[in-house]
Amino acid sequence: MPTAKKKTTVSATPERRRELLNTAAEVFAAQGYNATTVRRIADEAGMLAGSLYYHFDSKESMVDEILSTFLTELWDGYDAVLAAGLGPRETIEALVTESFREIDRHRAAVAIYQKESKHLAAQPRFGYLTESQQKFEKAWLGTLERGVADGAFRADLDIRLTYRFVRDTVWVAASWYRPDGHHSPEEIARQYLSMVLDGIARRD
Repeated sequence: MPTAKKKTTVSATPERRRELLNTAAEVFAAQGYNATTVRRIADEAGMLAGSLYYHFDSKESMVDEILSTFLTELWDGYDAVLAAGLGPRETIEALVTESFREIDRHRAAVAIYQKESKHLAAQPRFGYLTESQQKFEKAWLGTLERGVADGAFRADLDIRLTYRFVRDTVWVAASWYRPDGHHSPEEIARQYLSMVLDGIARRD
């Protein structure tokens, strides 16, 4: 009597897993989380939907890994900036530059975060989204407040309004930024900071 063959599960290499997540991120960003099906992601990846389940148990697992990877890398950079002991202006400059670098690395993930984080954060699995948002706000508001107290920023600055303006105008770049464009993230950050910190009017 022949011996039954043991079933094996296909294991993705780190490179293949990253490719599949990149594909999923682009689909989520373009179509929205709720409208995206596993079949659609599999079609874009050039594989059967059943084959995709060998690598991920659900689309929820995919978006979870996409967002958690993006936020982990973002906070690796932000924490390094905040621990560097820079002045408030230099801290803002470094945070903005790091933000544009993350848009370069995770453009689709940023778009997903902007569109879906409020909805996803209601689920226990995605509680870290709310925690990250609170930490993000504390870091930026604290730096702006320190700048006003130190005299680096104007005394009449509306801290919360400034925070919202900077936050939204930086991260909206994910909607138009292209990694193969004419400007590096560092060049975009320099231009942005020049406009925000120094203005666009001619100085005599």
